[in-house]
Amino acid sequence: MLRRHLLLTTSALLASGMTTLSAALAVRRLGLVIHSYSHRWRGKHSSIKHPAFRDVLDVMDHGRELGIGSLQIGVESWSFDLAQKVRASSESFDMKLEGSIRLPQAPGDAERFTHELRIGKEAGATIFRAAIGGRRYEVFSRRTDFEQWQAGAKRSLELAEPIARRLGVRIAVENHKDFETAELVEMMQAISSPQIGVCLDTGNSLALLESPLEVVRQLAPYTLTVHFKDIAVHLTEDGFEMAEVPLGQGMLDLPLMIREIQAGAPKAEFHLEMMTRDPLSIPCLHESYWASFPNKPGTDLVRTLTLVKQRGLPALPRVSELPAEACLVLEEKNIIDSIIAAGDKLGFSQMDMKTLLKEE
Repeated sequence: MLRRHLLLTTSALLASGMTTLSAALAVRRLGLVIHSYSHRWRGKHSSIKHPAFRDVLDVMDHGRELGIGSLQIGVESWSFDLAQKVRASSESFDMKLEGSIRLPQAPGDAERFTHELRIGKEAGATIFRAAIGGRRYEVFSRRTDFEQWQAGAKRSLELAEPIARRLGVRIAVENHKDFETAELVEMMQAISSPQIGVCLDTGNSLALLESPLEVVRQLAPYTLTVHFKDIAVHLTEDGFEMAEVPLGQGMLDLPLMIREIQAGAPKAEFHLEMMTRDPLSIPCLHESYWASFPNKPGTDLVRTLTLVKQRGLPALPRVSELPAEACLVLEEKNIIDSIIAAGDKLGFSQMDMKTLLKEE
């Protein structure tokens, strides 16, 4: 009853524009992560109607048409000239920029890392997202392997911190289906630097059988930037599947997540990550899934599978079965639907989408 009352109250007050949440987001446009354009980015797929994005400037031009308020994108291989053009476009479009970067793997890698931070800062970025690992349950077959990787991840951050501090930028580590929330919090506390924080993904940690809302609550105080997504799920014989869906069409309590993030990290930008792809398999009923966290409570499994049974869909779409042109159309539709939902239902500012909808 409390949750239902909260959601009804939030919806009513959002409509009247009288809540702190509405006031905080009404002047903020939704941002975009480049991963949302996994089909068009760098020409993986393209068509006359949906041409490939050759570089960051193409993405920014299109983002301006969508009314995007911030772009998060990789800065590797950028030239100084390109960085200056990106800054000029950013200022002209009133579009913020965040970088995405690979952390230094060893002391000898510090020069490459420093150069990329400088290029990104020249372009206007002061926050750089970093994904350290991959899907833990696919990568590690032993707990000791994970612990060795975890120690290496901490060393990378220790190498990155003084460089980021010297350049006056900040590094945001994503919960990338690698760290459990407690492990990521422990690392933030061990590093204990204002230059190092979290890129909070609102859906990723479900793959580690963690409560998405509880993840948001625990990571919000460390958050520098947000990967904002909604998730749909489907029960399978060996666990479940999960997939990004347009905002408001999944199982996540997005209004409550926004409130938690706004309370803990009021300056963090929300970047839409709507990846149009096949569902990810989470084989949590296989023994191999548990290899890297043998002490994980069984209650996590029970809670997650109960949620999937209650909120799951009969099936999730398979994008790989679609022709390339259909993938491009669906990718654009998913992004536009998310932007509209962010404005209509979640309190973000948005441009008039009528023209774009007619074109689509």
